[in-house]
Amino acid sequence: MFCGSMVAIVTPMTADGALDWAAWDRLLDFHVREGTDGIVVAGTTGESPALSVAEIEELTHRAVARCRGKVKILVGAGSHATDVTVARTRTLSRLGVDGVMLVTPYYNKPPQEGLYRHFIAAADASAVPVILYNVPSRTGVDLLPSTVARLARHPRIVGIKEATASLNRAREIVGACPPEFVLLSGDDATAIDFLGVGARGVISVSANVAPRRMHEACTAALSGDLTGARTIDASLQPLHKDLFVEASPIPVKWAVARMGIIGNAIRLPLVELAPAHHETVLRAMRAAGVTLEDQAA
Repeated sequence: MFCGSMVAIVTPMTADGALDWAAWDRLLDFHVREGTDGIVVAGTTGESPALSVAEIEELTHRAVARCRGKVKILVGAGSHATDVTVARTRTLSRLGVDGVMLVTPYYNKPPQEGLYRHFIAAADASAVPVILYNVPSRTGVDLLPSTVARLARHPRIVGIKEATASLNRAREIVGACPPEFVLLSGDDATAIDFLGVGARGVISVSANVAPRRMHEACTAALSGDLTGARTIDASLQPLHKDLFVEASPIPVKWAVARMGIIGNAIRLPLVELAPAHHETVLRAMRAAGVTLEDQAA
């Protein structure tokens, strides 16, 4: 159900911090046109910690209205508190999305049993399939394969976005879970390697900037052409690396702004990309064949 290149989409904003709805429409249309396989609203790259629940609902409403039936739509519903996550999941899962994505509870560092109970409670409240999201570098907690295998028995928990970049971890998850359970890479730099050991796709930062190439690389890998996938991916590796020269989504929002799709605005406590990194990101974009706004003109 969930496969290929799924973009962890940025959230466009105006200079005064409001959401930019005209840019949101342009961005959604861009991904449909460029072959993106799925759109993940209000993920980490979408600045979910800085968005209100009402804003996430409106972003989701508009994405569903514009893109449903064209690409898969997931929405981030996770938080650090189980009751909040359950409430968000109950609401957001009923907006016409194809699934919800639930990050591990951050900051409070629950044990594995706490993680298990947290996700079961949220899955029980969901009207649609659930994708788990494990990103220990941001949350301070690691969802272990043994716990993933327990959670995979729930009928609505259908997959995981695994952002550890560990191929051993990927193999463990594939080996421990049912064949229909979907492993998605959460790390662009190792995504093709993940697909080579049984992952079905990637939830991608780089797809914000080079969606067509990310889609092509995933399509090649899923068809068994890992050599072709790696050839495509080689030109994207600078992008995978340099979109993290500062905390994401700072560089990727700047890059999409340089493409002329959105404005260069971001919410505090994040700030605009430092000028010292501009040329680094531009070089990576050029290597990936990305058309910049001044080139398009």
